[in-house]
Amino acid sequence: MTVRKARMSDLPAMLTLINDFARQGIMLPRNEFELSESIRDFSVVERDGEVIGCAALHFYGPSYAEVRSLAVSPKAQGSGAGRLLMEALEREAREFDLDILFAFTYVPGFFAKTGYREIDRGLLPLKAWKDCLRCPKFTACDEIAVVRELKPGVALPAASIAVERDLVQLPVIRSN
Repeated sequence: MTVRKARMSDLPAMLTLINDFARQGIMLPRNEFELSESIRDFSVVERDGEVIGCAALHFYGPSYAEVRSLAVSPKAQGSGAGRLLMEALEREAREFDLDILFAFTYVPGFFAKTGYREIDRGLLPLKAWKDCLRCPKFTACDEIAVVRELKPGVALPAASIAVERDLVQLPVIRSN
């Protein structure tokens, strides 16, 4: 198995992986436009020339990023493909000198095996304002937030929490 940055030619396989899990209600669905727009965030794992997994490293600021859209083909689960993707994303995060990685997941046990710990979703308000508002599960989110500190003693950026609480206002939409 090898891990590499995703290419546009990987889109069909990535869409299948992600949307198969989305149909089961354990991932958010993605469309070709969304994946094309964020293709540079993605890495894929291949086995015998076939894409069997994908994951993205999505930046939220100069110090932290989210692991998102982590999907491994059911026939490849347990093979180490997910771990290879996580290691690749962590290396990339370290190359960018990030302090923290986080994820929202239904499989916190997998993330725990790679050094993540569970936290309250409320500690990641930027994620909520940026992404969660468009999620169909916004009012009843059941995902679990997990975090991994890449540098000893680093905490979630308090400034981003203050920015979200004090400066972000949603527009009021009135209908006539």
